[in-house]
Amino acid sequence: MNSEVASTKSFSKYSRLLKAILDRLVAAIALAVFSPVMLMVAIAIYIRMGRPIFFCQPRPGKNGRVFNFYKFRTMTSDCDADGNLLPTEQRLIPLGQFFRKTSLDELPQLGNVLKGDMSFVGPRPLLVKYLDRYTPEQARRHEAMPGITGWAQVNGRNAISWDAKFKLDVWYVDNWTLWLDLKIMFLTVLKVLKRDGINREGYATAPEFTGLLDEGKTSSDIR
Repeated sequence: MNSEVASTKSFSKYSRLLKAILDRLVAAIALAVFSPVMLMVAIAIYIRMGRPIFFCQPRPGKNGRVFNFYKFRTMTSDCDADGNLLPTEQRLIPLGQFFRKTSLDELPQLGNVLKGDMSFVGPRPLLVKYLDRYTPEQARRHEAMPGITGWAQVNGRNAISWDAKFKLDVWYVDNWTLWLDLKIMFLTVLKVLKRDGINREGYATAPEFTGLLDEGKTSSDIR
């Protein structure tokens, strides 16, 4: 029995090593292939919104390690009379909406994959401030490398509740295989073409995660 467990762990170890190698190899190829598209997106952003071209933000990755996460900018920096940023809905311009619907804004994350901060498939990296809001079970999503797409993204994306999203992330952590990653990549292409689940009803994308397990229910595990 012990030899079977050791064999399973060894297979998983080499599978994950293969995943890391494939991630970087495919990211390098994808960057070369999509560089003309990325250049056109960058020019469009510069003409419409000016600098910066990229949105950069610290995000927690595997085991909570923080890295700089990149996307193409989709919102303006417009402020009110007091100098405060306008609500997201008012700053998300049609060009930015188009980039989000087509997932073109995600292309700079190929650089994150090439650097080893992210994978193509895994739980999406969220905000650093959420780390203290997870229950111990929800925090298990950080046992895997964060991804450009993931099991939660092909099962509802921003249209589902945070509780449902985190359960899907943890399911992925417990059931990961290379075949599952291939399935998720295929389903992601279909989702992008159908433009499904881009936002939660009533929000430009999704509401902030405040530590609520579901509508109005607060977890006693959250400090």
